[in-house]
Amino acid sequence: MIQNAILESIKSLYGATVSIDQVQIQNTRKDFEGDLTIVVFPFLRLSKKSPEQTAEELGNYLQQNVTFVESFNVIKGFLNLVIKIDYWLGVLTEVVADNNYGFEPETEDSELVMVEYSSPNTNKPLHLGHIRNNLLGYSISEIAKANGKKVVKTNIVNDRGIHICKSMYAWQQWGNGKTPENSGMKGDHLVGEFYVEFDKHYKAEIAELIEKGMAKEEAENQAPSIVAARELLRKWEAKDPETVDLWKTMNDWVYRGFDVTYKNLGVDFDKIYYESDTYLVGKDEVLRGLKEDIFYQKEDNSVWADLSAEGLDQKILLRSDGTSVYMTQDIGTAKMRFNDFDIDKMVYVVGNEQNYHFQVLAILLDKLGFEWGKDLYHFSYGMVELPSGKMKSREGTVVDADDLMEGMIEVARKMSKELGKLESLSGKEAENTFRMIALGALKYFILKVDPRKNMMFNPEESIDFNGNTGPFIQYTYARIQSVLRKAAEKQISVKPELEVENLSEKEKELLKRLSMFPNVVKEAGDNFSPAVIAGYCYELVKEFNQFYHDHSILGVDDAASMNFRLTIAEAVGKVVKNGMGLLGVEMPGRM
Repeated sequence: MIQNAILESIKSLYGATVSIDQVQIQNTRKDFEGDLTIVVFPFLRLSKKSPEQTAEELGNYLQQNVTFVESFNVIKGFLNLVIKIDYWLGVLTEVVADNNYGFEPETEDSELVMVEYSSPNTNKPLHLGHIRNNLLGYSISEIAKANGKKVVKTNIVNDRGIHICKSMYAWQQWGNGKTPENSGMKGDHLVGEFYVEFDKHYKAEIAELIEKGMAKEEAENQAPSIVAARELLRKWEAKDPETVDLWKTMNDWVYRGFDVTYKNLGVDFDKIYYESDTYLVGKDEVLRGLKEDIFYQKEDNSVWADLSAEGLDQKILLRSDGTSVYMTQDIGTAKMRFNDFDIDKMVYVVGNEQNYHFQVLAILLDKLGFEWGKDLYHFSYGMVELPSGKMKSREGTVVDADDLMEGMIEVARKMSKELGKLESLSGKEAENTFRMIALGALKYFILKVDPRKNMMFNPEESIDFNGNTGPFIQYTYARIQSVLRKAAEKQISVKPELEVENLSEKEKELLKRLSMFPNVVKEAGDNFSPAVIAGYCYELVKEFNQFYHDHSILGVDDAASMNFRLTIAEAVGKVVKNGMGLLGVEMPGRM
């Protein structure tokens, strides 16, 4: 409502139409008089006046023409507005009445956004790094939907290549017929074991060759294991039946394992692409580029792109033996996706170690004549580590996603029992709640951090019922539901009529924060930042807890005040549930 009033004011005062993005509204600082502060600097080019004069003009217009603006003051070009109580009651009524408060509806004309995330290799299980990727991708998708976008969540599975052949060769040599069924192991974990096994033998072979006098680089190329893995890749690309059958079998083990992990993590996809399908499309595009002199071929028959004109280096696109590289696959995948969907924006959720890769991909697609090439968006995020340090999958030091989630559930169980939480719940109900707390802690702890920053994940720190954590927010939500339940048991129902003449500071602060939720959702969407949502939810529940501490809800004698405070509690609960839902965090009924 405030934003629209300001847009109307600008149009009337200066005869100009501005976008709602330029309307910046903040809570007024506590040392100034006012409820909301308007930043007027974006309007100076229209008013052609000083910030103070512009703020005065805008304030006068709003006070005279907008019924809910009571008064205003100007401090250094910032317009502070005092808002009438009726406005805040209107916000509260709107929140309670609208289950999708703060969300924009999808329309026929909505932009179609495709978000790629996860992108696992089928030679190992998902690990902690994948968890951050999946959580970011899923949350960005949900936030885009909340901003009225059509969203396609997609995954590209790297199901072919030398890394897959390493696991295949290791199984052939040292597998002894081991399967998920006869070993009792999850399929992705089993295949991951053979990837580690390959590396162990490969390193031993390199060391032996170096000891015999061979140079390190030559030893790395001539070691029997890597030669055998390369031969498997060549046979796979030649569609050798035995090799393809083994590849299908081991990948199927992995897919079944991945499905369990994705389900437990609470993420999903609308469309899954496989590198084994897309790399040939990419090869065709590279060969077309070679034919049209966009790319060039070296004497060993490898195909390259010369990016020196763009200030970059030479990029290999096909190896000398004709096999493809990641870039080849990504060219093919991009082409297939834009053929399959009428995409307006393509977002790649991939770690910042791949910044160069996506810079090159955009240039290559543009060179190949795809008009959408340079519009691809790489959502580059930082790495996540545990206090014990970095992880290396080849050495088997990676923290598996499954193991981490199970460990988190154990931490939640232990801490809940130590604190005396959940004692009233039955065994099955308690276990479900432990899982909800654990995953809420994991998701919130990862998503509350600015995605572009590297982060340290500490399981114990993430499960704290008093800090800036998922369990703290879940516990506050459960407290709200408990209050509403007790009211219902006493046959006290929340009435839509709000009869309040004065607001306490805490009540007004809560209503101000509730009014900001639509802006927060928009900001999170514009900046691809789940952290904005996380920060908002934490500040909202922190404010509610202070309100709850200072104000009795069911114990107040005045029926109108009780109804008003119950309505606030219901509204906060609704917004917290919707906000945390954008992070993929489930809210409990009770704790």
